[in-house]
Parts: sequence; structure tokens; C-alpha cells
Amino acid sequence: MEGVKRLPHGRPNVPALRCVYADLDGTLLGPGGSLFAGPEGGVTGRAAEAVRRLHEAGVRLVLMSGRTRRGIAEVARVLGAGAYIAELGALIVEREGASETVIRNTGPDAVSLGTIVRSGAGAFLLERFPRSLRPVAPWSEVTLMLEGWVEPAEANAALRAAGYGWLELHDNGRMRRKVPGLDVEEVHALHLLPKGVDKASAVALDRERHGIALASAVAVGDSRSDLRVAGEVAAFFLVANGLPSLRGESLPDNVWVTDAQHGDGFAEAIDAALAQ
Repeated sequence: MEGVKRLPHGRPNVPALRCVYADLDGTLLGPGGSLFAGPEGGVTGRAAEAVRRLHEAGVRLVLMSGRTRRGIAEVARVLGAGAYIAELGALIVEREGASETVIRNTGPDAVSLGTIVRSGAGAFLLERFPRSLRPVAPWSEVTLMLEGWVEPAEANAALRAAGYGWLELHDNGRMRRKVPGLDVEEVHALHLLPKGVDKASAVALDRERHGIALASAVAVGDSRSDLRVAGEVAAFFLVANGLPSLRGESLPDNVWVTDAQHGDGFAEAIDAALAQ
């Protein structure tokens, strides 16, 4: 991909870092969802060391994920995250000791998973793209989770044409497994959400609530849904394993690609962000 800015050959200018927004699976966590799994096998401690350095520097860590609240809560506690963004931006959970405060990022309409299911939009996508999509068990509160692959632009155009323009399908990155019954080359985690609800809008809301200037925040991720956050931070770091899934699309000017993958790439990003 031409015009890609790469670490460590250069680095962005973030003179007063206050907050890091970090995707979990495929970014901070290595293969299998382990903090200590090396990108090519073996063991690495670089991501854990990077988290320690953030805490020492007094930088707030906010986790981002397509996972549900239940799927992130313990990870956030173990890593000492000040907050976490669940269900691809639908929920923000602020942590204070043992207590948690949930902020819904769904606007005044208070859309829920039930609202989306009753609309028939999920069933429409499954019928429109047979053998390409499969629903994931409904553990979520807002987002309808799917797995498989369909180009989001194509799916969203179909949704608009069928009267579901208030919803959007988001690509949350490639999954490292096959799904029986699906006729797709790659399996991705896909989320159907109310239009305007994503990780970027959640980051904007979190920054507003905590008085964090755009120039004082960075983000690290590996997917298209993460890349949207680039407009809400001073610098966005794309870990190397995320580059192929972007399928050649252009990157915003404030995006830097790490040399390493997964947690090692996260550590590389934190080194660059803390260097100033």
C-alpha cells in the first residue's frame, strides 16, 4: 500500500498524551486472546510492559471491543483500564474501584438488540446473503452480532434499499477460524448497529465526558471499525496484522502502521506515543 507511514522510521507528535484507546482482540491481545501470545507463536511480554508504562506515566487506558460488557469486564479489571467501550461503541463503561457506570451511546431513541431483531433487518441480511453470514448467539444488549463475510458497503446499500437505512453493518476484523456452512474465504466479526453508533462516536463521547482534547489522545487497532477512530484522536496506530484486511483502502494522514503484529505492535505504538 503506497503512502503508508510506518514505525519506527517516523512517529507522530503527541506532546501531552492523556489517553490511549486500545482495541482488544487482534491488537492488545495476541492469537487466542492472550496478552502473552507472540504473533508468530511463543511468548512475549511487550504488551504487558507497555500497559505498565502507561500506568506509570498516568495515562488513562480505555479498551475498545466488539465484545459484550460481560466479555470485557474482567479484562478491564486485570489491565487496570479506566473505562471500556463494548459492542463496537454502543456502550461505554466507566470504572471506579469495584463500581461501574454504564453510558449508552445509542442516542435518544434508546435502540436495543430487541428493537433491531423485531425490525427484521437481521433476517433480511441472512436471506439477502445466504451462505455468507451466520448469527452469533445473542449475548449482547444493543448490537446484532454476525460472522462470515460480506462487503459492508454492499450490505449497507441493500439495507437502505429495503428501508433499513437507520442501521449499518460494521466490519470488526478477521477471525482466525473457519465457520462450517459458510462459503466465504475469510470469516470476519460483523455487527449491525444503529447508524452513527460506532467506536469513533464512543471515543468522542468519552473524550467530552472527561475533558480530553483530541490532541492528547491516541488509539491503536487492527480493523476498519477501529480505523474510524482516527478522526477522534491525534494519532492512530494500525498494528501490522490489520493492514491486509483493509483491502487497499487509503489511510487517513494521522495513521501510522507498526512494524510488529498484535501485542508487540501495540507496544511499538505505545513506545512512539510516550516518546515525547
